[in-house]
Amino acid sequence: MHFSELIKGRLIKRYKRFLADIELAHGEVITAHCPNTGSMRRCQQDQARVWVSKSDNPKRKLAYTWEIVEVDEQFLACINTGLPNKVVGEAIAQGKIAELSGYSGQKAEVKYGSGSRIDWLLSDEHKPLCYVEVKNVTLLEEDGHGYFPDAVTERGRKHLYELADMVKAGHRAVLMFCVSHTGIQSVAPAEHIDPKYAEALEEVMTQGVEVIAYRAHIDTTEIYLTESIPVTLSSLSKD
Repeated sequence: MHFSELIKGRLIKRYKRFLADIELAHGEVITAHCPNTGSMRRCQQDQARVWVSKSDNPKRKLAYTWEIVEVDEQFLACINTGLPNKVVGEAIAQGKIAELSGYSGQKAEVKYGSGSRIDWLLSDEHKPLCYVEVKNVTLLEEDGHGYFPDAVTERGRKHLYELADMVKAGHRAVLMFCVSHTGIQSVAPAEHIDPKYAEALEEVMTQGVEVIAYRAHIDTTEIYLTESIPVTLSSLSKD
């Protein structure tokens, strides 16, 4: 998908989860909406280069939205968690995800489970329904290894068990890691951050939930999926 024209700046600080003060190239300091509920661990470095979009909607409280950050002065990460679902949806429709190809129907945000909505529901008269849950991966720790989640997530664990329930009901269930960080080469559950999530992921995989990861190309004009990367169950051990 293409970005609207992005504006470059430098991160001053992120605060109250959804706010970020950013100094634009010409010196103006603006407050942007930060569309990310996670910890954004390693994605909010002081004075990091960032890119924001600007809305002309007069009803918006904040005109700017933080979209991309430069990490370690060499990688780009998309921190807008509203975009991965769209990126994955486009890739499915274009047949770019081999594991999710061959379905004639594709619907977003379909109710299922216990008050949840599945990101994508794929259907075909010759196949079981396929429930696809998308998770955004932006945490790079070392040596190209990416991790999810970047903070403890009870909600994420609930989604895993709901996927397992779909398998038990005779459907197909896929956890899709959308890797929105150009430095990540593989993905693993972040056992050192949320051991319960890592344990649950292993559990539901034994019950038939499929787990895949695709890396995204990111620049200041567009973001799209490029290739499959490995998912492993080995995590860093940290106190």
